[in-house]
Amino acid sequence: MLEDTQLVWVRDAAEGYIQGRITEIGAKEFEVTPTDRKYPKRTCHFDDIHSSCDGPQDHDDNCELMLLNEATFLDNLKTRYYKDKIYTYVANILIAVNPYREIKELYAPDTIKKYNGRSLGELPPHVFAIADKAIRDMRVYKLSQSIIVSGESGAGKTESTKYLLKYLCYSHDSAGPIETKILDANPVLEAFGNAKTTRNNNSSRFGKFIEVHYDAKCQVVGGYISHYLLEKSRICTQSAEERNYHVFYMLLAGAPQQLRDKLSLGKPDDYRYLSGCTQYFANAKTEQLIPGSQKSKNHQQKGPLKDPIIDDYQHFHNLDKALGRLGLSDTEKLGIYSLVAAVLHLGNIAFEEIPDDVRGGCQVSEASEQSLTITSGLLGVDQTELRTALVSRVMQSKGGGFKGTVIMVPLKIYEASNARDALAKAIYSRLFDRIVGLINQSIPFQASNFYIGVLDIAGFEYFTVNSFEQFCINYCNEKLQKFFNDNILKNEQELYKREGLNVPEITFTDNQDIIELIEAKSNGIFTLLDEESKLPKPSYSHFTAEVHKSWANHYRLGLPRSSRLKAHRTLRDEEGFLVRHFAGAVCYNTEQFIEKNNDALHASLEGLVQECDNPLLQTLFPSGSSTSVRGKLNFISVGSKFKTQLGELMEKLEQNGTNFIRCIKPNSKMIDRQFEGSLALAQLKCSGTISVLELMEHGYPSRVLFADLYSMYKSVLPPELVSLPARTFCEAMFQSLNLSAKDFKFGITKVFFRPGKFVEFDRIMRSDPENMLAIVAKVKKWLIRSRWVKSALGALCVIKLRNRIIYRNKCVLIAQRIARGFLARKQHRPRYQGIGKINKIRTNTLKTIEIASGLKMGREEIISGVNDIYRQIDDAIMKIKMNPRITQREMDSMYTVVMANMNKLTVDLNTKLKEQQQAEEQERLRKIQEALEAERAAKEAEEQRQREEIENKRLKAEMETRRKAAEAQRLRQEEEDRRAALALQEQLEKEAKDDAKYRQQLEQERRDHELALRLANESNGQVEDSPPVIRKSENVRAQQQALGKQKYDLSKWKYSELRDAINTSCDIELLEACRQEFHRRLKVYHAWKAKNRKRTTMDENERAPRSVMEAAFKQPPLVQPIQEIVTAQHRYFRIPFMRANAPDNTKRGLWYAHFDGQWIARQMELHADKPPILLVAGTDDMQMCELSLEETGLTRKRGAEILEHEFNREWERNGGKAYKNLGAKPNGPAAAMQKQQ
Repeated sequence: MLEDTQLVWVRDAAEGYIQGRITEIGAKEFEVTPTDRKYPKRTCHFDDIHSSCDGPQDHDDNCELMLLNEATFLDNLKTRYYKDKIYTYVANILIAVNPYREIKELYAPDTIKKYNGRSLGELPPHVFAIADKAIRDMRVYKLSQSIIVSGESGAGKTESTKYLLKYLCYSHDSAGPIETKILDANPVLEAFGNAKTTRNNNSSRFGKFIEVHYDAKCQVVGGYISHYLLEKSRICTQSAEERNYHVFYMLLAGAPQQLRDKLSLGKPDDYRYLSGCTQYFANAKTEQLIPGSQKSKNHQQKGPLKDPIIDDYQHFHNLDKALGRLGLSDTEKLGIYSLVAAVLHLGNIAFEEIPDDVRGGCQVSEASEQSLTITSGLLGVDQTELRTALVSRVMQSKGGGFKGTVIMVPLKIYEASNARDALAKAIYSRLFDRIVGLINQSIPFQASNFYIGVLDIAGFEYFTVNSFEQFCINYCNEKLQKFFNDNILKNEQELYKREGLNVPEITFTDNQDIIELIEAKSNGIFTLLDEESKLPKPSYSHFTAEVHKSWANHYRLGLPRSSRLKAHRTLRDEEGFLVRHFAGAVCYNTEQFIEKNNDALHASLEGLVQECDNPLLQTLFPSGSSTSVRGKLNFISVGSKFKTQLGELMEKLEQNGTNFIRCIKPNSKMIDRQFEGSLALAQLKCSGTISVLELMEHGYPSRVLFADLYSMYKSVLPPELVSLPARTFCEAMFQSLNLSAKDFKFGITKVFFRPGKFVEFDRIMRSDPENMLAIVAKVKKWLIRSRWVKSALGALCVIKLRNRIIYRNKCVLIAQRIARGFLARKQHRPRYQGIGKINKIRTNTLKTIEIASGLKMGREEIISGVNDIYRQIDDAIMKIKMNPRITQREMDSMYTVVMANMNKLTVDLNTKLKEQQQAEEQERLRKIQEALEAERAAKEAEEQRQREEIENKRLKAEMETRRKAAEAQRLRQEEEDRRAALALQEQLEKEAKDDAKYRQQLEQERRDHELALRLANESNGQVEDSPPVIRKSENVRAQQQALGKQKYDLSKWKYSELRDAINTSCDIELLEACRQEFHRRLKVYHAWKAKNRKRTTMDENERAPRSVMEAAFKQPPLVQPIQEIVTAQHRYFRIPFMRANAPDNTKRGLWYAHFDGQWIARQMELHADKPPILLVAGTDDMQMCELSLEETGLTRKRGAEILEHEFNREWERNGGKAYKNLGAKPNGPAAAMQKQQ
């Protein structure tokens, strides 16, 4: 079992990621044991395993995490979610998790004031912080801003939009009439455009871009709302658990009895257009206020629906008041309510066949006569004309007069039903357009300098049955994802390259191919749909066949039977197609694509409503705007309109500054305090947030031009600062503000700030005069301080110069003293030398006394003679001292007399000693003989050592000769293989691209499978099992190819089994195979560790010198032919070594390696100031070099190879145990040494 105590995150289908520890390294995967025992042990590819931080993490900005990966990101979101901290940053992108309940004081007025004017990062993450940032960016950059709110249905986009608008209107001053009207637009739009779905109780079934306009003083002066793609099909049909638009239920539940009687309204069960869920949203109080006659049978049995923010009874009164505040009179409000009621009654009109009609026509059924009467009254049309228009249509022939002949064509039952539904959709959709127009009229603006736009559009949608609405919505989300990728990922990285910032490149999936599939001018799906609609007899099956034909080999388009959901595979090829969107694969049913793409009424119905008596309906269908007269060739389709609107929206977004809010749905049950990790992770990946996290690990989200920053401050700069270059001024500003060099970086034209440093950036960019003057004052203070520092350094230099002059004066005095002494010594040197010469005789007399002390006889006589000589010496010295003019001859004469007496005494002494020495002569001779013998032995040992050195030099010379020969052979081989290597490199590059594309497809397959699982859970469907994930990288393929030629298949062996086989096996072939597989797995493991290390961790766990590791990575991943396995040779190497994180003044150490064949057996590090590190294979594999001898390049390093006894000497000197040579033979030099020994 692998002993690795580090916690890791491993992929889990339900939780997203769970914690565990790596316990085994497999051939392609790691075995991980979860720390929580309720989860089983699992094996995963190393791409699905990430390092874990120590302890629980709770960071406002995910970029602050010590380990930046999707697992720690998800864990941080989950931890904060259960602490009611639903907001989190990724740099300047806000992540908002829907709590599905109210959090106290989170959006209170005091909270709005608290975030007013505060930078990102100063306070906890909040939607108000993003809104305030947009206001400040608009003021500073003089540029309109956009806030894009995105996420799945039920993620909380609508609520986030409401709170954004609330802050924009309330942040600086109390809301005036204009701000109040902008806020009143929300309940009105939600009533007419939102509905309950299976995934969201308040789902926006249209998109909106709300603009809040500002004047030059950044005061709100007006607003404008653009809306996109109202879901018309919901007006006529809903599934069992879904409802129609809120306004229908609000009108039935909350309208006064007088209004209900006037509109002939009953309960939801009475209307076919409310065939889905018929329960009201209500709380305990409003439930009592709704009359029992207005409650459906289902409502009376199950009770009301519960939601903390929706109440049909109360919201009707809120809607009525909001319409009044928007400027609508009671008559105008009644007109709106009348059309809403008319749509309900219109849906109750049913048709039946006419028995005697041979043309197959139909008529209004008798049971529907009352509904027809009520509908005609509410619409202001004649009942007979309405009856006729519903059951027949007018056609005008080409010939037969100037205007042609008018023909009445009876309609079949299904055609009449479609005409009725088309009228209902047209009335409601145009009413919605009118309401949006009334809102815009109530918030006009005369002059606008800038605006802040909030985009809230339906998120990515996928159902069991997906039609034209889902196709358009998902197309819009693809465009927004492309905009996000370009602005946050692609353009950001290109900017870093232009500015010279060394930021690693982040790969991401580009969805441009999906957009081209949908909107290409020649053969895009929208183009093919419009062309099909213009045919005399359009057919959805023909349209679908054309789509498959035009994009037959496109990866993003597939047949319905390729869907993972079994319910989709029942569709025939001509009934639908599958699009692999960025967020996952969606299967579309094309049966109603053509009808939904054409929203025009036939001439009979359009003419009828244009001539009605209802003033509001006349406004909705003005005369002269008939679409039926254009013909099929000139009609403007719904898809074309939406594509044009979307193009205009994207132009606005590209021209504005952009802020992003990513809303996350924590669970599919829409309940609080439950976090489904896999669901959240899928949303984070689909939104591209994971890629942003990787980029922001090294990125700089905030930046400003030097020139812009200088221009901002130029008006308040004093004269001494105006002349500074823009870059110099910026550098002085940052120095004066004590900003750390790690927090910002200078590019070529801009200065960039790291994530989490928005407080410092906003402090600089705040354009109010007080802040600017304060910063300028700090710059001046810093400049003055820097000048004073320079002055102090100058004074210090002067002081040092003065001290040096004093020092030189002292040196002059010393020189004078030495010169005078020299002259004096020159004058008196003969006398000193004479005295010294005579005094030397005294020294000789001391030796004479010492020798005499060893005499056994005549000792006193010798000592008496010595005393006489002493007296003679003293007399001579006295004469020399007393006579300054004494000559050299006189001194020599005195010396000669004394020396003669001394010689005489010495002769006597020698005579006496001669006899005594003769007795000791024999002993001395014996000792001399012993010394000669010792010297001879030492000389022989030295000669032996020299012979060994010569032999070692010869062996090393032979080793160098072999190395040079091998190097020459290698160079010749490289020259011969150069052309083949180039071809192989091209092949590798091509396969690398194919591999990257394949990995993207694998990720897409995973998303498709997860999406199908979620849909199956909602619809109780079945999902095909996901295919196994196969990584076809070049290295793996090469290793699999080599494995296929080997005798042993070790892919299923455990890591521990391989290590045991290496330590115990006697089978040479098996041993070599195990070694290769063992070290291959080590390489994979260490590569994973390097990828998932902490951002602050240095290379303290280097397993080999950096030069060795770099040499291995520079080698191309070539597949070497399998050679015959022979007895391994032992080779030994030594190279200088210094750890990467060592201080600059650290001395170099030595790195020793003993290779047993191609793999390392022993490894040793020696440092002067550290204890030695000795590692042995089989025990310390995780800390040892995992490369083969060929990969290290050591055999090509001159002087790196050493002899066996040199390695063993250092090994044993540092406490290493002797290596057991299991039958392997040593290298050539070592073998030669063994032969000589």
